[in-house]
Amino acid sequence: MVRWSILASDFYSGVRYFISTTMYKKRLGILLSLFITPGVVITLLAWGFWGHQQINRAAVFTLPPEMFGFYKEHIQFVTEHAVDPDKRRYADPEEAARHFIDLDRYGDHPFDSLPLRWNDAVKKYGEDSLKAHGIVPWHVLVMLNRLTRAFKEHDRERILRYSADLGHYIGDAHVPLHCTRNYNGQLSGQHGIHGFWESRLPELYGDAYEKITGRAEYIENPSEVIWNVLRQSYAAHDSVLKIEKALSQQFPPDKKYSYEERGGQLVKVFSAGYSEAYHKALNGMVERRLYAAIHTVGSFWYTAWVNAGMPSIDYQGEFILSTTAKAELDSLNLRYNNRSGDIQGHQD
Repeated sequence: MVRWSILASDFYSGVRYFISTTMYKKRLGILLSLFITPGVVITLLAWGFWGHQQINRAAVFTLPPEMFGFYKEHIQFVTEHAVDPDKRRYADPEEAARHFIDLDRYGDHPFDSLPLRWNDAVKKYGEDSLKAHGIVPWHVLVMLNRLTRAFKEHDRERILRYSADLGHYIGDAHVPLHCTRNYNGQLSGQHGIHGFWESRLPELYGDAYEKITGRAEYIENPSEVIWNVLRQSYAAHDSVLKIEKALSQQFPPDKKYSYEERGGQLVKVFSAGYSEAYHKALNGMVERRLYAAIHTVGSFWYTAWVNAGMPSIDYQGEFILSTTAKAELDSLNLRYNNRSGDIQGHQD
């Protein structure tokens, strides 16, 4: 394991700057769980675009000096492209399953009944069944291996693209409602709770989130780590739902919702008072999961680099996407901008 150090003042001030000024003050105008018109719920994808982007951005500041220079130079790329997997859901029918896992499909004790190794899980449940209920933990490991190989081959383009993608899937695994078939409260009369938890609350209270994640750590057993992430997320999902359900009984509709102007439109949102009560009742859960995601992303990037033999990534010359990659990303953006209809899997 590589030993490294960063001056505490530089490290902490850097993380604080990007989290306080970028993560929470540049809102990107995004709200999850908006009502454009009464009764019509608009929901975005896990953590919202801003969340995924800023998880990747903040993860850069957890890295050791041997990696930090490279990632800092390309921080805009890993930030902007953190949302590529969500866009890919509208272009690739295989993509949706990579973002979630409905653990409650596997009985009351899913971690006892569900094999953690992919081949063993396929033997027990079949590949089609697994994909129908989500494969995020296994896909995280696939992406880790791809990133490791990219480091070994000194492929700057793939290092950056795989880093951005890996950060996204790890971020998804930290969202409690990505671990249940009741992912948006649609089975419990709480439609819109997914966005309420992961975007409305950070939008309102994120400026007060001051915790520092610490430095990236080498992961001896990546499979164990990502499954532990899911254990924590799954353990929290019931509270996410039950707390909001109980709170809802205490607020009449005219106190639960309010109207705000967004993009020139008057939209119906969860009120500030209701949001404050929910945020307080959750007792820091959103903040803890967000910062855990940042640290886990940095640690997986670091682990891929170490497993590749700690190659020098002090590349010279301007980074320019290959013609093939640029065409692929242009097509992805076009498909996303012209999206219509539903996507398979969780529609957060």
